[in-house]
Amino acid sequence: MENTVSPLQALSYRAYHFALRMALLVYPIPRPQCFHSDEFAIWLNQLKAQNIQHLLIVTDDALLKLGVPKALIDLLNDNGIKTTVFSEILPDPDINEIEQGYLAYLANHCQGIVAIGGGSVIDAAKLIGVRIAKPKVPLPKLKGLFKVLRRLPSLTAVPTTAGTGSETTVAAVASNRQGNEKFAIADYCLAPKFALLMPELTKGLPASITATTAMDALTHAIEAYIGINGTQFTNTQSLKACKLIFDNLPLVLQTPHDVAIRANLLNASFFAGEAFTRTSVGYVHAIAHQLGAKYHVAHGLANAVLLDVVLLEFGDVVEHKLAEIADYCELSNLQDNSQRKAARVIEQIQKLKQSANIPSRLSEIRTSDIKDLALAAQLEAHPDYPVPAFWSLRRFEKVLGAISEA
Repeated sequence: MENTVSPLQALSYRAYHFALRMALLVYPIPRPQCFHSDEFAIWLNQLKAQNIQHLLIVTDDALLKLGVPKALIDLLNDNGIKTTVFSEILPDPDINEIEQGYLAYLANHCQGIVAIGGGSVIDAAKLIGVRIAKPKVPLPKLKGLFKVLRRLPSLTAVPTTAGTGSETTVAAVASNRQGNEKFAIADYCLAPKFALLMPELTKGLPASITATTAMDALTHAIEAYIGINGTQFTNTQSLKACKLIFDNLPLVLQTPHDVAIRANLLNASFFAGEAFTRTSVGYVHAIAHQLGAKYHVAHGLANAVLLDVVLLEFGDVVEHKLAEIADYCELSNLQDNSQRKAARVIEQIQKLKQSANIPSRLSEIRTSDIKDLALAAQLEAHPDYPVPAFWSLRRFEKVLGAISEA
């Protein structure tokens, strides 16, 4: 057999996936309360109801220099809430940066956190909250699942990209650059209490980042939908996200300053985040993570390059699910059969990539690395990801070869 996962391994993996599904039914993941720009006053009242008078604003220097957080900070100050800005966050936030943010929170007697930025900023804000909740435990000792188990300070996530879905998730990734280590902490308490979606903050994004972050969200939605752990809620959120991205990504590339279009993409990212947080992801992410670790390929770009290639490699295993996406997103004709409907979804993904000048191959990938990359991706995916079918190592290598320029 081509699949190197033995029948016994496959059975144990599926039992594990079933156990995860049952656990989520018993202990559902908390949902952040979501507000939009025109609901700022409602969000503000929620803060005041918690007697919050001083907030730590977590962002990064690039956004600060562009003035992105200014409007929100001014609104908070005008409404009697003091703010301290901490902007020393780099991509893949380091434990030392998080420690400095924690110390800034304490020094200024803050009572809550607002993260304004992309996935790295929101992750850093979550981890600053973890340090506040468990001040005697170093972050590396909390890596893995359910080791925090404490309530964090009130956290509001204000995403400035429409893609990561970090404003909905219960995990955060940190780096220890000195030890060349990257690790994740996951616990229900890491879910932000509030998500504030302000599309005007995303207007200045370059087209390339707008496109790749939207493709990141599309990957979240599709992998959540084709995996075996979908529920009625996650399937609904995935389908809504898919349609919003298919409809609005081409439009935002043509009219980048249209706030309504950008609001649709922020909603899509939020819906997709809610879906994959509960179902996990799949082989696109497993491979993309290795490309990020080895070559520092941006995560959204890696997902975008891989998405259609992975779906094609799955073939008829995902045909029915892709056909359902085609129907919901109005990509298919009445006379199309399931195979044709599935093909239309893949064709639409390829059209989005072409319109955004996203490449189909990556020059960074070296032929000599493919076997190791494939093995690392397989080890990441098995048993954690509830993929629709298990791949052999050769199939991972085939996909990596298909996106390599070698």
